[in-house]
Amino acid sequence: MANPRRTILIVDDDPAQRALLGNFVGGLGYGVREAESAEDALAVLATESPAMMLLDVRLPGMSGIDALPEIRRTHEALPVCLITAHADLRQAVAAVKCGADDYLAKPIDLDELAAAVADAVGPADESFSAPTPTAPTPEWFVAESRTMRRLVETIQVVADSAAPVLISGESGAGKEVVAQLIHQWSPRREAPMLTANCGGLPATLIESELFGHAKGAFTGATQSRQGFFRAADGGTLFLDEIGELPVHLQPALLRALEAGQITPVGSDAAISVDVRLVAASNRNLDAAIAEGKFREDLYYRINVVELIVPPLRERREDVLPLARRFAVEFSRGPMRLSPQTMQCLLTYSWPGNVRELRNAVQRACLLARGDVILPEHMPPKITAVCNSSAPEDGGDGHRLSQMERAAILATLEETGGNRTQAAKKLGISRRALIYKLRAIETDG
Repeated sequence: MANPRRTILIVDDDPAQRALLGNFVGGLGYGVREAESAEDALAVLATESPAMMLLDVRLPGMSGIDALPEIRRTHEALPVCLITAHADLRQAVAAVKCGADDYLAKPIDLDELAAAVADAVGPADESFSAPTPTAPTPEWFVAESRTMRRLVETIQVVADSAAPVLISGESGAGKEVVAQLIHQWSPRREAPMLTANCGGLPATLIESELFGHAKGAFTGATQSRQGFFRAADGGTLFLDEIGELPVHLQPALLRALEAGQITPVGSDAAISVDVRLVAASNRNLDAAIAEGKFREDLYYRINVVELIVPPLRERREDVLPLARRFAVEFSRGPMRLSPQTMQCLLTYSWPGNVRELRNAVQRACLLARGDVILPEHMPPKITAVCNSSAPEDGGDGHRLSQMERAAILATLEETGGNRTQAAKKLGISRRALIYKLRAIETDG
């Protein structure tokens, strides 16, 4: 257990937010104490002496800002870190001058939170051993690159809570796969996970699709409809392209998240629902807020934690493992990539991300007559890059190193670690391969 003198008091009126922060801080080895209001926190401080307080600015009754003088009156040296929305940022900065020690802006960056806690109270009990993940990363989720491995670590933290999650990233980067992993690792895994694309639903029917409708609610409504929220009750609802949700429907979504209630179209009766929301967007929602196209209060409600899925061009170590997985999916038998094809895949910039790679491999599997995918089986624009003497970006040295590293590791995996076979496939000597492996180990 963590040293009781290293207990962190978390003050937030949102149970999901408290659970998320508590799980994360507890996973670092600190003790956790929770309070749902400033008044409750002051009552805790009357009998206990935590090592630090994480204090939300917006609280029912007394705000976090208003509570600061009372906290300082009895606990002058207690480190207090304010949790603030962007709209309160100026106020939070002013509060630091008046007694707060630090502040974190929502959505909370968990690495920044860990650093803030360690800076304020020191490292957790060294004897604490963090729990191992409850389940291995499934085969269908590729995370060979460092950025994706770090994303997986964050998913392990957020999956166990009921906190809403916003997944950001370019189109085709794999946001829905991240949502699926969150659901699979969550306590709701036995319940359904449903996906609704806000950009693909007809504008005239989107309210009915999400919240359901009563029989006779409108012309053609010959029977009642559940809607996505009721169908996902007890499970997870993934709202893709949430930035496309019409403004007039956003208050209804906010109510569903805050009160756990929806009202079907054509009905006056509110229905309780228990849904964990995971949303995704490839749009800049901050810009949408500034343009009046997205409600700021809804943004902070869905964005308790933001997960950013990097584009495929920034995680080239994932390209070949993904290509191999797609080849297994689309081929009728064993299918491998030629060394030249691997170089093509690693050189191309993948503007369409994982979706484009999947389509390219599917095409190649259809055209390949044997068990080897050759460059000519790839789409012409990829083949053109393959025939070029330099990568698309003009031959950036770091990118070439990254591609070479990915090709070597993927080939070693394919040969079961046999360096002689791997060197042969890569077209280099075994000694050269060993030299390159030493360089990879030195780079970490």
